[in-house]
Amino acid sequence: MPAPSSRATGTRLLHVEADGGSRGNPGVAGYGALVRDPDTGALLDIDAQPLGKASNNVAEYSGLIAGLRLARAIDPEAAVHVKMDSKLVVEQMSGRWKIKHADMQKLAAEAKSLLPPSRVTYEWIPRARNKDADLLSNEAMDAGASGTAWVKSRSGLKVSGSSEPIPSEPTSSEPTPPEPTPLEPAPAVSSRPADVGPSRRVGRLHHVEIWVADLAAARGSLGWLFQQVGYAVSGEWSEGTSYQGAGEYLVLESGPDVAADGHDRRRPGLNHLAFHAGTRAEVDALTAAARQRGFTLLFADRHPFAGGRNHYAAYLEAPDGFEVELVADPA
Repeated sequence: MPAPSSRATGTRLLHVEADGGSRGNPGVAGYGALVRDPDTGALLDIDAQPLGKASNNVAEYSGLIAGLRLARAIDPEAAVHVKMDSKLVVEQMSGRWKIKHADMQKLAAEAKSLLPPSRVTYEWIPRARNKDADLLSNEAMDAGASGTAWVKSRSGLKVSGSSEPIPSEPTSSEPTPPEPTPLEPAPAVSSRPADVGPSRRVGRLHHVEIWVADLAAARGSLGWLFQQVGYAVSGEWSEGTSYQGAGEYLVLESGPDVAADGHDRRRPGLNHLAFHAGTRAEVDALTAAARQRGFTLLFADRHPFAGGRNHYAAYLEAPDGFEVELVADPA
């Protein structure tokens, strides 16, 4: 399918190239997206992000959504031609294939909401012609696998700018925030010679996977709490949800392999997860909200100093028995 032309109407045309992948399906996932000037080939903007644990299809759709967001930011009135090597996404978004999976329906609806569908067209291209978006998605998956953020300035692709002016928009006096820099681990005692090879992240938490009997209930309790303390939903599939943090990610997962016995925090194994939760007032507010959602306050007779007189925290048990601790910043 050839790219549409909008020169006759004077509408600007932008090309979006997007890709996504999952190493495990579901596994460590990420997406990449870019916007290109179809006349000059110049890269106008790029984006890539790790998605925690997600499926290939979720990653592909996430790439599409990111690309449409980039195009809308460049020119909200532009016509957009999307090129992807995912036959599924192209055919579903073009209306030729039905979208049966609930997760895909949600993502497709989000993509359609970003720009009027009449201004967006889709074209399937072979993977060999989608190398730039593929490179970005692999950078995102590499970042996710190493527990770091993707940084635009360090990408193998560089934004080259446009050969034609972008329609004027009100400018902000606020400075552009710097790109995030991944945190480096504390140096470990080692017999390795100094300055040999790239820095390593040995010992840093990569992710935590929590198996649950009732995924819907866990999404509404633990999943809700994860989001309250700063994690974001990064992937959803029929048997799980992943929540991306600043580096590590958390997973709630169910399925036929989960044993019938309920969780007991007092048995050998993981007892609880502890999160920084802000000021004492913020801990109190979140504790109250959690109790309204079915969480039980543990050690109520010693709250909020059950962990010691200098440790302000709330110990909560989720409805399914899993324990979390909300730790306040030092007073």
